[in-house]
Amino acid sequence: MSDLIIHQLPADIEQRRDPYPWLDRLRRAGPVQRVELRGGGHAWMVTRYDDVMAAVAHPSLSSDPRTPGSAASLSARPGGDGRRPPSMLTTDPPDHTRLRQLVSRAFTPRRVAALRPRMQQIADALIDEVAPLGRADLVADFALPLPVAVICELLGVPFEDRGQFGRWSTDMLSPPVAPAAAAAAEQARADLGGYLAGLVARKRAEPADDLLTALAAAGEENRLSDAELVGTAVLLLVAGHETTVSLIGTGTLLLLLHPGQLGRLRREPALLPSAVEEFLRYDGPVMLGVVRYAREDLNLAGTAVAAGETVVLSTGAANRDPGRFDRPDVLDIARAHNPHLALGHGLHYCLGAALARLEGQIAIGTLLRRLPALALAVDEEAVRRRPSVIRGLATLPVTFTPTALPPDRDDRPHAAGR
Repeated sequence: MSDLIIHQLPADIEQRRDPYPWLDRLRRAGPVQRVELRGGGHAWMVTRYDDVMAAVAHPSLSSDPRTPGSAASLSARPGGDGRRPPSMLTTDPPDHTRLRQLVSRAFTPRRVAALRPRMQQIADALIDEVAPLGRADLVADFALPLPVAVICELLGVPFEDRGQFGRWSTDMLSPPVAPAAAAAAEQARADLGGYLAGLVARKRAEPADDLLTALAAAGEENRLSDAELVGTAVLLLVAGHETTVSLIGTGTLLLLLHPGQLGRLRREPALLPSAVEEFLRYDGPVMLGVVRYAREDLNLAGTAVAAGETVVLSTGAANRDPGRFDRPDVLDIARAHNPHLALGHGLHYCLGAALARLEGQIAIGTLLRRLPALALAVDEEAVRRRPSVIRGLATLPVTFTPTALPPDRDDRPHAAGR
């Protein structure tokens, strides 16, 4: 391995205005490359679409960081003793199958479609608050509170606690560039787990019509351990809003930076579904990739991977692969065939995919309909991105033509105040 080229993963890659040239160079260097990770350690990174697809389904690649021989089996767990709550994201069948079945019924396309009126009501209420002002930060004022309100109502988490669990979520998703960041992430995970454990206990005492109550009932039937219950709740709350915040913010920014595409979407609102798919492909929330661990020695696209080694499946690189997509670096909201991997594939396909898609369509459609002459209030270089493993915006300052509210909207309750 002495002649092996090891590529340094940029510490700020998710915050770069355009991280894709780095991924493109990696893909052109070969289908599987050795990468030095932030905070230490190495991994194999798979960069081409067909190889990522094959690796997703490879029986010798595990999602479980406790895979024997893996460095993550110690470093990914506080004290190396496995106290991190298990979830669908970090388990394999049969545990993954059991955990997913418990919550999948809440995220079926039919159930999600039934949420459309409430989502639209929340979106309109948020726009009502900024429409007369002529300017807003579309992250703080819209892209963040909309999915937070939706997931809070779905799970049964108090919306007024959003500041608290939002800080924990931010710390959990901070890039592990230093031991202090990794320690802060684990502490945030523990704090959020404790908060949700307390909330589940309240649901057991006072059941409600929400998903946490249903999970608590499942736990009492011995289908879910306390650790699994907390791990599932943490995943649903964090993943249930963080990636959608990114989709809404990034999608809006992409339109503002591509006025031709923005104009076409205004003229043809029926393109909203394909536009959302293109935003996910072109600059999705999980830009770098997903992590797997080798159960045994295996061969990936001609590269020998040893048991216990870490493998990163780069969805961001795969979604810009010219071997799979025509003109991959061009934003095309009418792209006809778009089998991107931004929402995963196979067993770990995003459980909330239908929810995220609908929220993205409603959010961006509402912005274009309600805010005339929408434009960036700052230069593109001044748009700040979040220091997070989820690629997204910290702020999105915009201007638009102020509009007065119709009289019948003046008394509308706050988006999440009902």
